[in-house]
Amino acid sequence: MIEIYHVPGTRGVRPIWLCAELDIEYRIIEVDFSASYRSSPEWRQMNPVGKVPVMVDTTTPDVVIFESGAMVQYLLDRYGQGRLQPDKGTPDHALYLQWSWFAEATFARPLGEIVNHLREFPDENTNEAAIEEMRNRARLCLSALNDALKDNNYIAGNTFSAADIMLGYTIMLGVKLLPEPMPTNVTAYWDRLQQRPAYQRAFGDTG
Repeated sequence: MIEIYHVPGTRGVRPIWLCAELDIEYRIIEVDFSASYRSSPEWRQMNPVGKVPVMVDTTTPDVVIFESGAMVQYLLDRYGQGRLQPDKGTPDHALYLQWSWFAEATFARPLGEIVNHLREFPDENTNEAAIEEMRNRARLCLSALNDALKDNNYIAGNTFSAADIMLGYTIMLGVKLLPEPMPTNVTAYWDRLQQRPAYQRAFGDTG
């Protein structure tokens, strides 16, 4: 059993979606997202910086992970049996790693800064110039994605992989936070991802 401590709309959807794709038994534990709980000693013992998600593998209780990308890779390596990632050491695996890291380290970063800015400096204190700069960085990422998807159904070729799960969450953020529609190829890609039964199960489970 995989336990995933989660708040709807946050990165916990990545390991939840992957568990659904791999038919791994999982349980979602909803977390109080109030600032007081996230700063409590109880939660900081689970995640030292007070964020979500956290994943526990109950078959190996020492495995407690608080980074969503690490959760995805752990689940693949322990339970995937070669599914949803190319063979390690191959050019396809290098591409898979590139887009998996891009999803969080490059693309999600400016989107997260928009969320942080709006939360910390609401209303009249919001700096629209700073937010627009973050939007432009996200748009540059979308342009790179749009080019990469020109001849491919999925980001690492024509086969669905966990890199698409990593990117799918970030695209969901972009849809919410950017004022304009996604580029054409990204829109078609996002539509394909949302049609997957495991995606629908995961998002149904997480609200």
